[in-house]
Amino acid sequence: QVQFVESGGGLVQPGGSLRLSCAASGFTSDYYAIGWFRQAPGKEREGVSCIRRRDGSTYYADSVKGRFTISRDNAKNTVFLQMNGLKPEDTGVYYCASIPEIHFSPSVTNIPTDDLGSWGQGTQVTVSS
Repeated sequence: QVQFVESGGGLVQPGGSLRLSCAASGFTSDYYAIGWFRQAPGKEREGVSCIRRRDGSTYYADSVKGRFTISRDNAKNTVFLQMNGLKPEDTGVYYCASIPEIHFSPSVTNIPTDDLGSWGQGTQVTVSS
């Protein structure tokens, strides 16, 4: 089973940037895709972006397209989320998780987060002036 540790969050002003990291350990070949998810206060966890293992295809929620970029470093078993042009509505706790093929969707907001198993501690992102 793959386990993840997220880092890189913080407090940033609107329009600022952050780069999140997701370090994987365990059976790192045992997943179909890795996704970034976020949970805003009082809201359900939602998909933000994901990257497919076999070909590196990337997918984004409409709300972050053009601002966020997901990437990976296979040698380090790490997935990144570069976030530019941050907005207050991007505030939340950001998590990464493995996505089995049965739950994968190119429309990342449709990925069933309740079915993805265990979650890491996440990393807090706060966008505020």
